[in-house]
Amino acid sequence: MLTFKDIELKDKELITSFTLNSCHRNCDLSFSNLCSWRFLYDTRFAIADGFLLLKFRAQGELVYMMPIGEGDLKGVVEQLIADAHNEGCPLCLLGVSEAVCRELESLMPGRFRFTADRDYADYLYLRTDLATLTGKKFQPKRNHINKFKRTYPDYAYTPITRELIPECIELEAQWCRANGCDQQEGTGNERRALLYALHHFHELGLTGGILHVNGRIAAFTFGMPINRTTFGIHVEKADTAIEGAYAMINYEFANRIPEQYLYINREEDLGLSGLRKAKLSYQPAIILEKYSACLREEPVEHIKW
Repeated sequence: MLTFKDIELKDKELITSFTLNSCHRNCDLSFSNLCSWRFLYDTRFAIADGFLLLKFRAQGELVYMMPIGEGDLKGVVEQLIADAHNEGCPLCLLGVSEAVCRELESLMPGRFRFTADRDYADYLYLRTDLATLTGKKFQPKRNHINKFKRTYPDYAYTPITRELIPECIELEAQWCRANGCDQQEGTGNERRALLYALHHFHELGLTGGILHVNGRIAAFTFGMPINRTTFGIHVEKADTAIEGAYAMINYEFANRIPEQYLYINREEDLGLSGLRKAKLSYQPAIILEKYSACLREEPVEHIKW
């Protein structure tokens, strides 16, 4: 029988021993995201037979993340089926890659219904693209950067340190007032997760940077590794009155991400048209589809992927 427990800061080393060594690049698997959003999703975890198992609630429904680890995948999925049954619901796995869909179908033919949701696909970029912005396709981005440098020649970029976190909190509050966070459930939840991350910045293992213009904070960003080759950027906030601040903080931070990370994951667009346009404008190398795999009441004929 599986025993799940609440995620705590002290679980970082254990959880990342699975996520960092996996081939999965989902933004959902960042320890910071798991910990900072647990208030909303009631996220819990268990370790069983060489796998990290994650269990949470989404829109009131009990769901699980795909198992992360190596070993008998079919055996551990059967354990999750039993756990979900004990909770009074059929098993539904989220964040399942296409490769794992194929593996599940091979191991347990016809038992799962697989569904992708474009709104929750992750945007993955080559780190070298965001750090250099070379080539014709990035000419508009280079124009933004060059205009920013001409307009604010004395701008400064610095890493986020404990002493600078209050500045980030103040800019977030300013951004929130301008965007009516308190009147919108989604942005209100984002604010709570963001503030938790800032207040526990170093314990979560986050790194980030701040952009100053004329001695005042203009933008900040932060993130952490998802696995050994993919770095996740979780938050980017800027003073919209300062033209080009978003483009500049993006560019400067990309240049500080260690070269071992081939990809930068800038998360989903959530179906928001403006956000989708902005993410596509940076020319993603991969739009990472994430499937749900929900147990069928009755198995069907083997599905061909």
